[in-house]
This record gives sequence, C-alpha cells and structure tokens, in this order.
Amino acid sequence: MNTMTPSPRLRGLIATAIFGALASSFTVVCAAADSTDAPSVVVKYGDLNVSSPQGAAALYGRIRVAAEAVCPHLDHADLQSKMHMDVCVDKAIADAVTKVDQPALLAVYNAKNRTQLPVNLLSQSR
Repeated sequence: MNTMTPSPRLRGLIATAIFGALASSFTVVCAAADSTDAPSVVVKYGDLNVSSPQGAAALYGRIRVAAEAVCPHLDHADLQSKMHMDVCVDKAIADAVTKVDQPALLAVYNAKNRTQLPVNLLSQSR
C-alpha cells in the first residue's frame, strides 16, 4: 500500500502561508481601528459632576452610546464585521475616557473592561 504524505517542508510551507494570511487579516483590523479620518461625535457632559461615581457612570453611558452610534454598523452575521465594530467601539470609548482625564471616569472604565487603562497619577493630584 502506497500512501502519500506531504513532506515536512511542504507542511511547513502550508503552515507558514496560513499563519501569514491570519497575521495580515489582524493587521487590517488594527489599521482600520487606527484610521485618522474616523468619524467622531461630541459628547456633552457639562450637566454632570464627573468627579462623582454617579456622574462618571452617566458620562460613561453617554460615551458608549455615542461610540456605538458613530462606529460603522456592519452585517452582524459576519464575524469579521462584528470584530471591526467591537474594535472601533472599544477604541472610541478608551480614547474618550483618556481625553476627559477624570479619575472617577477612569475607575468606571476599568471596572467595566477587561483591558484597563493606566491610572494617570498627575490628574489625581490636580
């Protein structure tokens, strides 16, 4: 019985091609998330006391709603579209929280997300 098995070199070449394709697809996701011409929206929070936990939570909710509204709504049945939207929403929220630079808002963000933003010690000493 003569069975043909691929040579180790051929298996390595196939594995390299597969990993290369996967790596380039992740690069596309990251490049799309880092686009400088991304749409934006202004979230007003002058009516909130963002130094209080309640005000920070309310602002976080507004930021999340705005991020979900501004990020492209794609075909959610498609996993890649869902990934693009999730990356966009996560980045928009993190950027907004960083820009507001309030410890209470940062605490709300860190409580709600697995990937936490670093605490800026300078902003706490203001």
